[in-house]
Amino acid sequence: MNEIKQILRELHDNKISVDEAYLMLKEKPFEDIGFAKVDLHRKIRQGASEVIYGAGKTPEQIAAIINVMKANNQKTILITRLSQESANELKNLGCEIEYHSDAKAGIYGQIPESTSKNFIIVATGGTSDIPVAEEAALTAEVLGNRVTRLYDVGVAGLHRVLSHIDEIMSASVIIAVAGMEGALASVLGGLADCPVIAVPTSVGYGASFGGVSALLAMLNSCASGVSVVNIDNGFGAGYFAGMINKIRSEGEFTS
Repeated sequence: MNEIKQILRELHDNKISVDEAYLMLKEKPFEDIGFAKVDLHRKIRQGASEVIYGAGKTPEQIAAIINVMKANNQKTILITRLSQESANELKNLGCEIEYHSDAKAGIYGQIPESTSKNFIIVATGGTSDIPVAEEAALTAEVLGNRVTRLYDVGVAGLHRVLSHIDEIMSASVIIAVAGMEGALASVLGGLADCPVIAVPTSVGYGASFGGVSALLAMLNSCASGVSVVNIDNGFGAGYFAGMINKIRSEGEFTS
């Protein structure tokens, strides 16, 4: 909504005419480049610009989408599920992205700094869950949130998570990323007074069924305030947490 507000301010201050303001607001909401229709008004509608899902797209397609976004003043662009090979090719095509191998994500531009004291915790049951957790953390950071990472604090050693009780009780939102039996979400849900977003991962042995066991355990959590996203969906958790944190941060500035 910031773009619309800026246009209205300039109109109010007589820096632009009514016709100029109308033209700015009327500009096409997407750009059709044949293989993709790039959504240019998503930030106006939803508060966050479009994110590129890298899997299944060629480097040339990703580069073309990035160029459209850049031309329409998108300062920070997140590309999820991006392979190292595609990231290297994007750099060869002139797209200066920063590649995060753990998260399999690329970022064009600078991650914005948060001005809010509120923060999101991203916690993992084990080290093997970090790739999904990093996707969640980077997504939240690209959306302008502060993120605290608590990695390898699973229930096999409960003292590890309890050593962070002050941070857990101070968080605005918690993302609990775990495979195996997925118990971390219930533990954090029983400790915190904020929403907990559970992310089941496909980490585990045969009977984990590729994350289905953790998914069902999280869906059946007895702790109140726990919501669940799909298996390995770090992006969805990071985006949802960012929306919650934004609402709480706005309350912080207006209260």
